[in-house]
Amino acid sequence: MNLVKRNPENWLPSVFDDMFKTDWLGGTTNVNSIGTSIPAVNIHETDDNFTVAVAVPGKTKEDFNIELDNDVLTISSEEKKENEVSENNGKYTRKEFSYSRFKRAFSLPESVDGEKISAAYNNGVLEINLPKKEEAKVQAKRMIEIS
Repeated sequence: MNLVKRNPENWLPSVFDDMFKTDWLGGTTNVNSIGTSIPAVNIHETDDNFTVAVAVPGKTKEDFNIELDNDVLTISSEEKKENEVSENNGKYTRKEFSYSRFKRAFSLPESVDGEKISAAYNNGVLEINLPKKEEAKVQAKRMIEIS
């Protein structure tokens, strides 16, 4: 089962995703055409839940925003750094800055219980647990008696 549902009426976002996530030089990197790094995501389904694992090393759990809005799970992060080396009475000779940002969104199936979603960040991997509703879980096989 896929977390992202695509249908003919919703083809435009997938066109933009494909365009911006393509490495035009023929490689297999996770860098889009404007140079922004997009973290790799693994999605795993079991009988009881989905697990979304995002590879984002070098960050802290405070760097992430995770939102659920109308069955769309959005994971984002933004980081700004500035480094200034001053000399000659306060006039700077070198000023460096960097800015990184990403945002990933996933349409969740109706089987996910949005009230029980949890997340943890360990060893560079953000892991989001998406439990399934009780009625969506696989029921154990049982025998039916004939009366």
